[in-house]
Amino acid sequence: MELHEKLQALRKQRGLTQEELAARLYVSRTAISKWESGRGYPNIESLKSLAVFFSVTVDELLSPGELLTIAEEDHKQKETRFCDLVYGLLDLSMAMLLFLPLFAGRGGGTVQAVSLFAPNGIQPYLRVVYLAAVIGLMLVGTLTLALQSCRGSVWLKSKTKLSLSLGAVAVLLFIMSLQPYAAMLAFVFLTVKALVGIRRR
Repeated sequence: MELHEKLQALRKQRGLTQEELAARLYVSRTAISKWESGRGYPNIESLKSLAVFFSVTVDELLSPGELLTIAEEDHKQKETRFCDLVYGLLDLSMAMLLFLPLFAGRGGGTVQAVSLFAPNGIQPYLRVVYLAAVIGLMLVGTLTLALQSCRGSVWLKSKTKLSLSLGAVAVLLFIMSLQPYAAMLAFVFLTVKALVGIRRR
């Protein structure tokens, strides 16, 4: 007997609907439905909660093959969460460029280190382009952190590519406009993200 069949039988023995079981386990009804139809597995914590709730052992709920599958899925979810956390925090950290004097402001025959908001430090059109790059990365970072539990296929496929692409554009933009310190910071962040992405594969 597979996990989904055992769950359905145990729930019916208790006389519970999927909604009632979901409420008692603090999960969604959709999750219970997926588990009972065999379209998904509970994570390790949910599995422990199920075992306690139904007064059975985890071994009684699972076949050996299912235990391995659940452990693999749990590991993948943890890796994805870690990767999202790194990408999100690094993209949000680009906010430093708004305030730290990492840009070269040219004026009066001299070059000064200025922040992005320094008056008369940077040409207005360049300031707009820099702001667009920094705010774009910050927005992607915010969405990555806020939507960690989102399972929408479009967002899952695009978030990493979007973060890496915007990071690469920022590096090229700062190099081409002769902003070495800003380019170096953006390059370090991009390298860390690439290494985390490679490690995850």
